[in-house]
Amino acid sequence: MKTATYIFLAIFLSNLMACAQNKGKEGATNPNTNSNTKTMNDTVVKTDEEWKKILTPEQYRVTREAGTERAFSGALWDNKKKGTYYCICCDNPLFSSDTKFESSCGWPSFFAPLNKEHVKENVDRGFGMVRTEVVCNRCGAHLGHVFEDGPKPTGLRYCMNSASMKFKEDK
Repeated sequence: MKTATYIFLAIFLSNLMACAQNKGKEGATNPNTNSNTKTMNDTVVKTDEEWKKILTPEQYRVTREAGTERAFSGALWDNKKKGTYYCICCDNPLFSSDTKFESSCGWPSFFAPLNKEHVKENVDRGFGMVRTEVVCNRCGAHLGHVFEDGPKPTGLRYCMNSASMKFKEDK
């Protein structure tokens, strides 16, 4: 009886972990998703193969696998130009240069998103700690994390990966 219980638990936990790993990966639960498929709320849905065709390996690792680029290595961490930061995956406007600040952490940091509805926050329990993950609300791309050690007026630090964003300078 103990053996059967252990087998059941092993299968249950294995399935649970597989579901958790696929959560938030667009197309992971529906392999027939078409790249042109959009829902009423303009959600962008693509398979992993489709994302790999349009993203660099680093962009894919960061945005689709919740990776993190090395500090001080991204193209945008010290960008001082005026403009808007967009999701690299779906072109969703995320942050304005007006909210960017020097945090000395090695990643682009903002005290507020351009529009709170353009980002979504999830609990991240990875690496033995609890953090707040920030993802694009349109395509589910991992952007970075938000911390409560930022400047006024919000006191927040949206610590984003350069690989998850592209910058368009104001004209």
